[in-house]
Amino acid sequence: MAGVSITTVSHVVNSTRAVAPETKFRVLDAIERTGYTGDAIARSLVTGGTRSLGVAISLVANPYFAELIQAIEHETTKSGYTLVLTDTHDEAATEQSAVRALRSRRVDGLILTPSPNGKVLPELKQLGIPMVLVDRLTVGQEFDQVGPENVHATSALVQHLADLGHRRIGMVSGMPGLATSSERVLGYRLGLGRSGLIWDESMVITGESAAEPAAIALGKLLDLDNPPTAVVAGNNVMLSGVLHEARRRRVRIGSDLAVVGYDDVEWADLLDPPVTTMAQPIAEIGRTAVRMLLLRIADPSRPPTTTRLQPVLMHRQSCGCP
Repeated sequence: MAGVSITTVSHVVNSTRAVAPETKFRVLDAIERTGYTGDAIARSLVTGGTRSLGVAISLVANPYFAELIQAIEHETTKSGYTLVLTDTHDEAATEQSAVRALRSRRVDGLILTPSPNGKVLPELKQLGIPMVLVDRLTVGQEFDQVGPENVHATSALVQHLADLGHRRIGMVSGMPGLATSSERVLGYRLGLGRSGLIWDESMVITGESAAEPAAIALGKLLDLDNPPTAVVAGNNVMLSGVLHEARRRRVRIGSDLAVVGYDDVEWADLLDPPVTTMAQPIAEIGRTAVRMLLLRIADPSRPPTTTRLQPVLMHRQSCGCP
């Protein structure tokens, strides 16, 4: 249709050599009229890559991940790659199936948010597949990984509450087994220590990283003989559960109970009072993950790196501040 050779079409499609503008126009016009698409798998047999990146992440675990995926997709497209997305449901068996499905698509590399008790990391390491871990990071330097700084950020929330005079500060913590959960509990304990407050195991109850269990957790804290006057919610989903339970009990946020949360949400400043949160740099985490993965693909032998990005305190009035 374009009146040119297959080689010229290849140069236009793959940008492997300059082609005269008029010739390029004829080829692109023929592509448009025929709806032609290349065969990425066939091309991978020749070039060794499909120009695609796989993402295995739990889409149901937290709305935060949707914003993360948006940033990853934007950076992937800007880099000339295609994104292939699978949902792990935060279950080990589903995660393994999702990762293997991505491998069958011959993706050039993987971005993964590990599920609790998952077993895919040793398998991927043994296969030498380029990979970056996001959000839930591992101890040591085995993998490239990027996520928020959790310990000092959570400590800052506790110290802020202590500076306001609170001496009984509780925490609704995340799902056991997640690195983010343990790091934020560690930050909570660090904040207590820095404020001269005593660690009390009964003041930390897991909200399982979900709204309903978080509501139950707050209820247990408020039913203690000596209940907290302030509470830290370990993520945005649990913050929602905490606020629902407080409303059900007619507990006034900011006066009867100070509440702060790790993770910012778009509705945080629409409530009365607006909720103080620690906002993760989600877009930058997503962009950094893609850039790290492309560096790993280009140089598989480079030493693994871990990047921690600092959250920002969104100071509002749910902590009791005027």
